[in-house]
Amino acid sequence: MKHRVHVECYSGSRYAERPVTFEFLGQTHVVKAVVQTWRSPSALHYRLRTEEDESFELTYYEGTDEWVIHSPDAIASEAKERRSMREVLAKRIGAVPPSGIRKFFDIIATMDDVISLGVGEPDFDTPAHITQAGIRSLEGGETSYTSNAGILELREELSKHLSRLYGVNYDPAEELLISVGVSEALFLALLAVVDPGDEVIVPEPCFVSYRPGVIFAGGTPVTVEAKVENQFQITADDIEEKITPKTKALLIGYPNNPTGAVMSRERLGEIGALAEKHDLIVLSDEIYDRLVYGVEHVCFSSLPNMRDRTILLSGFSKTYAMTGWRLGYAAAPAEILAGMQKAHQYIIMCAPTTAQVAGVEALRHGEDAVEEMLREYDQRRRVIVDGLNTIGLPCVEPKGAFYAFPSIQNTSLSSEEFSEKLLYEQKVAVVPGTAFGESGEGFVRCAYATSLVEIEEALGRMEDFVKQHRK
Repeated sequence: MKHRVHVECYSGSRYAERPVTFEFLGQTHVVKAVVQTWRSPSALHYRLRTEEDESFELTYYEGTDEWVIHSPDAIASEAKERRSMREVLAKRIGAVPPSGIRKFFDIIATMDDVISLGVGEPDFDTPAHITQAGIRSLEGGETSYTSNAGILELREELSKHLSRLYGVNYDPAEELLISVGVSEALFLALLAVVDPGDEVIVPEPCFVSYRPGVIFAGGTPVTVEAKVENQFQITADDIEEKITPKTKALLIGYPNNPTGAVMSRERLGEIGALAEKHDLIVLSDEIYDRLVYGVEHVCFSSLPNMRDRTILLSGFSKTYAMTGWRLGYAAAPAEILAGMQKAHQYIIMCAPTTAQVAGVEALRHGEDAVEEMLREYDQRRRVIVDGLNTIGLPCVEPKGAFYAFPSIQNTSLSSEEFSEKLLYEQKVAVVPGTAFGESGEGFVRCAYATSLVEIEEALGRMEDFVKQHRK
């Protein structure tokens, strides 16, 4: 049943900003945890658990400024229906938890005046000349499918791009595949090389899609911690401890999301030697390859003897501020790429034609824009890292991407608690380190893909917060 109720929120009013207490059937209930938050066209919804360990669902209707509650009996009935539906879903879906990032973005959507250091995408617009190339292609009627592998002109430009930057050569006809973002390329790579029961070593903290991708492909992710004392660079020794006869592949992502770490040539060489020793395939996600500061990015497939055992994954989203265009690529030996393309042609057909035309323009004439964005990111990077260290959140200097990964261990809070309380108390959004794996506990991710003005304001708010919650 549904009942109208009086609700007190975190702000001390009835305004819909996380319920903390509510009156129901003459009794005041204290909220122990907000389990889920979501928005429908006309209302905000909160699924929560009380101190009495009962489940309720509160709904705030903005048009009429009223709260409605679903009783425990109704929740139990809905839960029974959901259990029935869950039996229909495949076990691999149940084996993957919801994204730890989405929870906070759902909460942010219900709040005003939040400074977000959580979003992992450039705040720049796509450079105008790249956008105009896409527009011209639409106006010129280029709205049909391309070949499965992508426009040959784009693959030829990409081949020259990789050769110029890293000295590694790929045949545009057989060794390059254009994908719908690098996320599709990653999934295709896993489908192509991972059989049920195969183990894939995944260093953590890592991008949220790595472990689920391995599971969806039927493999078993085996995590290994990239330690803060090594500046979050994974070592060959750490990896070797996790290798078993079932190990098929290694999945690495550098420059790293969420830590901003960049691997040294020496450490990558040691990992390459390990891959040779144990005959491992290496999936190298290098989507942030152009966003490095004062150090070199080493393309894994350019290392001695690595080209033929590496699947190089990257794209246009971060370098050229093209996240919404959904344009990525894979570079791999012809036999592996043919397997990836087989999956690609059944799942996707081809990447968007308009985005591919824009990608050609980006590779040919986008370098000035890349350098300009890189200078701006570097300035923000120095400000946020200095600021975090000053306010008592020790931060290893990130040498790549656009993330800082400070320690919060000077506070009395877990990563999840820190992120949630900071959002509600100071309206600053960060992402808990645990969203990127268990080894992320004790850290939070702060993206500096936002303006210097907002970064400085966020740091001021975070300083007040840290003072209140210091051990």
